[in-house]
Amino acid sequence: MSDTYLQLDKLTLAYGDTVAVKDLDLTISKGELVALLGPSGCGKTTTMRSIAGLLNPSSGRITLDGSDITRVSANKRNIGLVFQSYALFPHLTVYENVAFGLRLKGIGGQDLDARVNAGIKSVGLASFAARKPTELSGGQQQRVALARSMVMEPKVLLLDEPLSNLDARLRLEMRAELQRVQKETGVTMIFVTHDQIEALALADRIVVMLNGGIEQIGTPEEIYNQPVSAFVADFVGFENVFALENGKLVTPQGPIELHAPAPQAAKGLAWRPRMVVLGSGPFQGTVRGTSFAGNTREYLLDTPLGPIKAEVDAALPSHPIGSSLSFDLPLVAAAPLSRYR
Repeated sequence: MSDTYLQLDKLTLAYGDTVAVKDLDLTISKGELVALLGPSGCGKTTTMRSIAGLLNPSSGRITLDGSDITRVSANKRNIGLVFQSYALFPHLTVYENVAFGLRLKGIGGQDLDARVNAGIKSVGLASFAARKPTELSGGQQQRVALARSMVMEPKVLLLDEPLSNLDARLRLEMRAELQRVQKETGVTMIFVTHDQIEALALADRIVVMLNGGIEQIGTPEEIYNQPVSAFVADFVGFENVFALENGKLVTPQGPIELHAPAPQAAKGLAWRPRMVVLGSGPFQGTVRGTSFAGNTREYLLDTPLGPIKAEVDAALPSHPIGSSLSFDLPLVAAAPLSRYR
């Protein structure tokens, strides 16, 4: 990847007196596929809107391809935006929906025809050009919205929760479609999502946001395996998260000694449910809940440490509710957290 292509420098965004994003710094390289990930209200959509030019910053700067676009109007930024609702014109065909923006730019004739047909073909809808949006599935409508933005040859393509309206099977198909189009065209793509699985599956880098700031930036592997804070750990599936004080786990029953030294700089430790060892270990718990999940069985334990979630192979003997079980939290499996809050 090349050097910085899109840069947000000390960006502060507000709605009236309410600050939604404060002093945000972010750099994105040309050709990257970046996810803004976080819960509702964390500032991810607000950040995307500011990049698109739909929201003026209170302070800070946005630079794209070497030019300051902070105060440039949205229609002059050459940034594409695919809405969650697709925003297709119901009375126009697929061809005319994709051609709409090009016509506004004064493009017509053979050039228009070639670009529209190439755009429709790129998303696998060449045989659907004459159909109306109501004659298409949700996944096909999403592809039309993608083609409509791509034919404008944007410098950056923004997608707002692009897969949230699709069922599970279509989401898988559209993930592959987005990756294919992005890699084939090389367009810089930023998508907003609250779905960690979607972000992990699609992005080159993930920006995890909370309360208008950035909690962690990293590759999917880094975010998944090396969360830096309790929030990120919990968000990506480490459901057993503890603060550390003086090398001891902080629990409702008070500090609990570990059976091996914790990493010195760690402020907390986190375990995924599958990392919990059931049936042996120094701790005791009572099964409060159990659920079958196909290849695995999930347990919720009441313990002196607080609630513990565990996941084991479904082929193992099951433990009924009320059973008393020993368990272990192996330190070697834990993710050390540099922040706990």
